[in-house]
Amino acid sequence: MKKKILAGIMAAAMTVGMFSTAVFAEGETYKCGFIVGSFEHVFYNLIADGIKAEAEAVGIEATVLDAELDANIASDKIQNLSADGNVAIALACNDAAGVKPAIENADAEGIAMFTFDCTTDSEAINCFVGTDNYEGGKLGGQELLRLTEDGDTVAIIGYPTASSCLDRENGAVEVLEADGNRTILTGYNYEGDANKAQEIMENILTSNPDVAAVFCVGDPAASGALASIKSNASDCLIIGFDGNPEAKEAILDEENGKWWVSEISQNPAEIGTQIVDQMYKFLSEGTVDSKEIYIAPYIITAENAAE
Repeated sequence: MKKKILAGIMAAAMTVGMFSTAVFAEGETYKCGFIVGSFEHVFYNLIADGIKAEAEAVGIEATVLDAELDANIASDKIQNLSADGNVAIALACNDAAGVKPAIENADAEGIAMFTFDCTTDSEAINCFVGTDNYEGGKLGGQELLRLTEDGDTVAIIGYPTASSCLDRENGAVEVLEADGNRTILTGYNYEGDANKAQEIMENILTSNPDVAAVFCVGDPAASGALASIKSNASDCLIIGFDGNPEAKEAILDEENGKWWVSEISQNPAEIGTQIVDQMYKFLSEGTVDSKEIYIAPYIITAENAAE
């Protein structure tokens, strides 16, 4: 089968660690692995749906696995996918530092590495696709200002080990600090666990019973916060982040919509589609559209949740 290789690429492809310029044969079916953060999160299931649909459309043989939000599990699955003959792997780096060595080891073995949703600071990454999380965080900060008054206390339930969630928190803090008229409670880590978020919200309400609103950097955190706020009969309002079905349902619900009033929405299916497209382009043409591809978030409230 005739090889579709550009000048100068063949030598690079034959060199360990230089896989980033390799181009495969025309008509070849590429075997690729994908590792989502956790199948317990609706958001990652929606990304997986986008991956599977687009992989089938372009002719990629896709294996989609679950890292269970654990860097050790993600690292093991990178190794397993490499050993199983996958020519490219894409993953959500929920623990950027913890999974970086495994990414770079796979790259050194000639596996093309990609990230989606959250990434790591490694030169091995050929392309990252995800939400513009910093801009999403700024939207969250703006919603905190809109829903509260000068002098109020607001909180942010974060997840700092995931770069995407850290960007959301930092974006919100930037907006709040620029305004300068709110007391900001930060420094929390819900670790992607709704039960942990419920405990955090419980502690916030115990020490700051008049907290007016909370920005949660993921919908599991918002679900946990809602349970605590309701059990404490608090008036604290919730701004979530993801745009998952349960968020829209809560906002539109006659009872839960009293608290969960706003949501910063992502487009997980599009993230899945785009990462597959960039992997396919890289494998077939030796290039990507951009090293970083960001998908704009938007605000959901009761006015547009049904749409």
